[in-house]
Amino acid sequence: MKLVVVESPAKAKTIEKYLGPGHRVLASYGHVRDLPPKDGSVKPDEGFAMEWEPYADKAKQLKAIADEAKSADTLILATDPDREGEAISWHVQEVLRKRKALPKDVQRVTFNAITKPAVLEAMANPRALDEDLIDAYRARRALDYLVGFTLSPVLWRKLPGAKSAGRVQSVALRLIVDREREIELFRAQEYWSVTAEMEQDGVGFIARLVKWQGRKIDRLTIGDKGAAEQAKADVEAGRFGIVSVETKPLTRNPPPPFTTSTLQQEAARKLGFSASHTMRVAQNLYEDGAITYMRTDGVQMDGAAISAARGAIAHRYDASYVPDKPRQYTAKAKNAQEAHEAIRPTDFSRDKAGSGDHARLYELVFKRALASQMASARLERTTVELEDGSGSHALRATGQVVLFPGYLALYEEGRDDPVAGAGKHGEAGEPDDDGKRLPRMKEGDSPAKKAVLAEQHFTQPPPRYSEASLVKKMEELGIGRPSTYAATLQTLKDRDYVTLEKNRFIPAESGRLVTSFLERFFERYVSYDYTAGLEDSLDDVSGGRAGWQAVLEAFWRDFKPKTAEVMEQKPSDITAALDQFLEPYLFPDKGDGSDPRACPACADGRLALRGGKFGAFVACSNYPDCKYTRRFAQAGGDSASADTGPVVLGTDPESGLELSKRSGRFGPYVQLGDGKEAKRGSIPKDVPEAELDFAMAMRLVSLPRTVGNHPETGKEILASIGRYGPYLQHDGKYARLASTAEVFETGMNSAVAKLAEAAAGGGRGRGAAREPLATFGESPVTGKPVKLMEGRFGPYVTDGETNATLPKTADPATLDAEAALLLLAERAAKGPAKGKKKPARKAAAAKPAAKKAPAKKPAAKKAAAKAGA
Repeated sequence: MKLVVVESPAKAKTIEKYLGPGHRVLASYGHVRDLPPKDGSVKPDEGFAMEWEPYADKAKQLKAIADEAKSADTLILATDPDREGEAISWHVQEVLRKRKALPKDVQRVTFNAITKPAVLEAMANPRALDEDLIDAYRARRALDYLVGFTLSPVLWRKLPGAKSAGRVQSVALRLIVDREREIELFRAQEYWSVTAEMEQDGVGFIARLVKWQGRKIDRLTIGDKGAAEQAKADVEAGRFGIVSVETKPLTRNPPPPFTTSTLQQEAARKLGFSASHTMRVAQNLYEDGAITYMRTDGVQMDGAAISAARGAIAHRYDASYVPDKPRQYTAKAKNAQEAHEAIRPTDFSRDKAGSGDHARLYELVFKRALASQMASARLERTTVELEDGSGSHALRATGQVVLFPGYLALYEEGRDDPVAGAGKHGEAGEPDDDGKRLPRMKEGDSPAKKAVLAEQHFTQPPPRYSEASLVKKMEELGIGRPSTYAATLQTLKDRDYVTLEKNRFIPAESGRLVTSFLERFFERYVSYDYTAGLEDSLDDVSGGRAGWQAVLEAFWRDFKPKTAEVMEQKPSDITAALDQFLEPYLFPDKGDGSDPRACPACADGRLALRGGKFGAFVACSNYPDCKYTRRFAQAGGDSASADTGPVVLGTDPESGLELSKRSGRFGPYVQLGDGKEAKRGSIPKDVPEAELDFAMAMRLVSLPRTVGNHPETGKEILASIGRYGPYLQHDGKYARLASTAEVFETGMNSAVAKLAEAAAGGGRGRGAAREPLATFGESPVTGKPVKLMEGRFGPYVTDGETNATLPKTADPATLDAEAALLLLAERAAKGPAKGKKKPARKAAAAKPAAKKAPAKKPAAKKAAAKAGA
């Protein structure tokens, strides 16, 4: 018997069908062990020896693999065809060796697609484990561990509020912070464009001013309204004739098929997917056999796939769309061992797969791969130059015509942001007329001038990074590797180092402070060149050109003393150094000669950076006499929202306590009294500052408000404001309120109605029965109708007792009765769903038709254990 080990259960199930009798295919469910998160897991003094520890939740699966391995003749490691896949195979082998369950014959096979031909061909051509790739994995894992477990404690001790640092994570964060600095330093520049609306033979077109008063002008030449009006008047007064018509043919070649990076970029641009979501969906498509492996930096396609693509093009279009020779693309990957085939469909006759996001991503992969083998687009660009009689002023009109669409008939690559400083019309700040057709014109013609326009523009700052543009920038700089980008960006979000606003990254206060700390004290380790150079060294390891321990030694030799040096410094010294480092940001020159550090709240105090329990802030040197503070993120001394201390609103006549408005870590709030017993209430965003008087503040600190006792239960109904806004509460159940005003105005009748609506699904039908998407007759098992339903987690089929979710890549529109019954049978064989109560099972077993059910319980439990392992 041959034991085959893969990563996922979906992959295992498919491959076992392809291999047939004599093979047992088990899933490892990803990595089976890792470095334990504690000091000493990597030992630099012992040649960087590593202590690996199996994941606790993989114990059952490892036991199952070990039990099967003891009776197997051959172990076939068939994990993914990349460095991570090689590492998983190595870990499985090492675990089996320790348990003395490793078969004598161990083989490694890889396939780029989960199709029967690809799998069988791989099985016929096994190899040994790639030691170079394993060494590269160990080096990367050790580096990430050493950086995380050496640098993060420094952050925790010296920079309160900081959460972690990472080899690639921190450099990606620096990119985002650096872009924000560029935006803050940017000063908009005014400029004007002058254009003429022209007409020739009844066809209108736009011409822009390119020469004025005898000199060529660029985008920023005309910088004020006065000059623009003069230029407009000169164009209006001139009689323009055509002095040249130049037509040039253009050819646009299709982009190559997707790599991991370009797939993430294009899915972000066109589908709005995050990098992590793109990879999850692509993983599902790969496991379903729809696309080839999605972690790759190669752009080439298999010869058979190219032939299939050319055939599909000819079938879909005609012979003119198929180039004379197949297109060959060259991989830019630095390491040929990792430059696998590009991402493509496994079957070019299949133009659709799955539903929802899976269908959308598959369509993107399909079109890109097919377009990569299509004919080039042929275009024609026409440039017309017009001059007035004196030759002092000139206009230019451009147009572009598609003569033959070629690949553009199917696919056009998305574009990233315009360049920094671009105007609203495009890169040059001028109207984009390239896509417009011009009328037929020749030298000597004098088109009619219908109108002249002078328009004001301002240069724009560089745009913040989107996921697509950040991934592209990281790849350009050689920071990290495409397969890790999704996880890196997700970590930045999880750490709250960045926020997303309109799909753009904005550094959070903590992210900016951490970056400043690392730039000041660990500049080398967050520099772009150093990080890219370290990636090159790791690639040398995977290519067999360098030893992994030598690379680690070179890194550790300088890194360890540097962290020890910073750890010895006092927190106050760290804060003082950051105060000087951040001076241009925190205390910029005001331009009037005044001291940018002067406290705006007192006469002689000076501002400086201070460290606190919840992070850094700016405070006055005269504290506690002067309580002026402002958050670290309030760059440039924005005093409008600074905190000058509590603002007294009045005194509560009943308690005699002082009521004040204050600023806290989570925003403004009101407080009655002092100390631990003080009552506090956040100031909601929908309460304007002008309306926050003593009466409103007292209402806020008095929450929750008792509306009354529910007429049916007799229990209290409370109205209050929580983390997610205003709400009603009754007997452990909640209903949302629309505004803060409703918290104080909602009466009993309204409250009862709102709670009832919430219990019934808020009027959105959550509690009502839904119509099935399709029906497939009665179930032979339950005798009840088999239905296709839309559920919270996607479409599913049900026979009244068992629910089976459709595979993510399955198309609900093509589901038939046979497939539905098969899904239900497979789900029933796995036993009860997690969390299902046993009494329900007993009631079902009591039916006459199910008398033998108790005898089958042990088998069902075993199947359920295997499925959940």
